[in-house]
Amino acid sequence: MPSLGRVLTAMATPMQPDRSIDFDGVQRLATHLVDRGNDGLVVCGTTGESPTLSHAETLDMFRAVVDAVGDRATVVAGCGKNDTAATVALTSEASALGVDAVMLVTPYYNKPSQRGLANHFTQAAAATQLPVMLYNIPSRSACEIAPETLLDLAETVPNITAVKDAVGDFTKTAWLAARKPGDFDIYSGDDATFLPLLAVGGIGVVSVAAHLVGDDIAQMVDAFPTDARKAQEIHLRLLPLFTGLFVDTSPGPLKAALRMVGLPAGPVRPPLADADERVEAVVRDALHAAGVSL
Repeated sequence: MPSLGRVLTAMATPMQPDRSIDFDGVQRLATHLVDRGNDGLVVCGTTGESPTLSHAETLDMFRAVVDAVGDRATVVAGCGKNDTAATVALTSEASALGVDAVMLVTPYYNKPSQRGLANHFTQAAAATQLPVMLYNIPSRSACEIAPETLLDLAETVPNITAVKDAVGDFTKTAWLAARKPGDFDIYSGDDATFLPLLAVGGIGVVSVAAHLVGDDIAQMVDAFPTDARKAQEIHLRLLPLFTGLFVDTSPGPLKAALRMVGLPAGPVRPPLADADERVEAVVRDALHAAGVSL
């Protein structure tokens, strides 16, 4: 198994009605996820509403999840900011809290060059001895790590050991998979394209849907090497949920789904908007299609 696991959930951040963090809910949700197919949790990523969490809240989230499941699952701390100094500082502080790895998203809004990206990630990785997962999601950040830059970082920075690939270009993924070091892992950052990414060299997923169908996604990963047809059947059954959770800006639909199944969720923080009746109807139908009991 890859060092970080195969099925990781990009964990939501449960909120109180006043939009303060529900830390009891955080720990209950983390425990629920690890009990149901998840090898690890990515905390304070995009799904965790990281842009609207304060520095102190982010560190408190890491502490809460480590306390709840750190002895049973990989805890990956989302430490990426669009300021290199802030990223370095958060990476250093998080590394002292018992997390197992850090995740660094591409600096959003700034649109750095490939040279700027390489410098940013190299400086942040130097602030920790933990494994570092890069997060490549140009649809959110307006900035893409080129395959050549990823390969160079994988070969030259010893603790950059994985990428969460949400680019959606399998030619680029396959190019990297054919050349990367053996200890560098490619994870899908998109449930809907996870199965195709496995076919071109991926080894796991950082999932949103695993909040709800973690056991099914784990079965799909298990089946793929020897029974691709079974993996396909699982993928197609879950596809309405994979897409339904993104019918509006995430994690709004996800939090609606969590509320429907009785898991800690609460509202999203502005400027995001909570799911309206239209979104809730899509999410409810998607849960039924995936066989999730309400």
